[in-house]
Amino acid sequence: MTPRAILPRLALGVAITGLAIWLAFNRDSLDPALIESSIRDLGLWAPLAHVGLFALATVFFVPGAIFGLAGGALFGPMWGTVLNLAGATLGASASFLIARYLAADWVRRKAGGRLDRLIAGVEAEGWRFVAFTRLVPLFPFNLLNYALGLTRIPLTHYVLASLVCMAPGTLAYAWLGHAGREALAGDASAIRYGLIALALLAAVAFLPRLVRRLRGQEPPQWIEVDELASRLEEANGVAVIDVRGPDEFTGPLGHIADASNIPVGELPQRLMEINALKDKPVILVCRTDKRSAKGAALLRDAGFRNLRVLRGGMERWNQNSLPIEGRAGLEQT
Repeated sequence: MTPRAILPRLALGVAITGLAIWLAFNRDSLDPALIESSIRDLGLWAPLAHVGLFALATVFFVPGAIFGLAGGALFGPMWGTVLNLAGATLGASASFLIARYLAADWVRRKAGGRLDRLIAGVEAEGWRFVAFTRLVPLFPFNLLNYALGLTRIPLTHYVLASLVCMAPGTLAYAWLGHAGREALAGDASAIRYGLIALALLAAVAFLPRLVRRLRGQEPPQWIEVDELASRLEEANGVAVIDVRGPDEFTGPLGHIADASNIPVGELPQRLMEINALKDKPVILVCRTDKRSAKGAALLRDAGFRNLRVLRGGMERWNQNSLPIEGRAGLEQT
């Protein structure tokens, strides 16, 4: 990555970190009563201001409980829940995208061993992992948003799972704020115990799946596009298997020269054909790298070991303007 590309990411990271640290050391100045009064004074703009402040607070690691209680006190349990949920989801999505922009590629390059396996297990579970962590109040909400941004969980899955699974806790805080924190101080434990019970149910349903994946799923061995391009120039260097469908193989992204087209669903039936390639490293390719990672797992189970997956697939190959063949309707490059 060039210094020109690194500079804006570094500036954004420093700005967020600096403001978050400042707010952490000045947490006492965040008076909930003053926040409620300031939002109430905005009149018709109050709901929009509350959502925006909740979102910004999430990005800068301010405890969401402050705004969760304020939303219930200002707008009632129903609208308070809706506005709190909008603010929390917007802030969580912003944090997720910031982390992905700032450091996802760097973490993926540096991750190895147990961390790589953990990331692969989380990505394999996808929205289920997001749902689980949203239902369990033990996970730090603001930090979790950034951590999940370092994975390749799709944004839509992340947003929808967060929106649905944050609703119970959001409703509880809005109701507590509506009824008055002092008046319900003695009953706050009931809400907390209810959330913990919900968390235990989620843990029972989810944790066995994650443990099985972390123990039994070996993460794929990656190869970067520039390394593959160099290996292809060597005599008898590597064998490339493109696991996309035939329509994609000759579609807009084209395919790598001399690649064999074996769709991922046909791999188990064409093992003999692939076995002839065992004398050289086998590189699996798809549009991104999800199907090729799945194909690598299938081939590993069948006894293949010298396997690697092209990180980023044909999308990244095209982004780097590397040679392709077979692009239907366009000149080859």
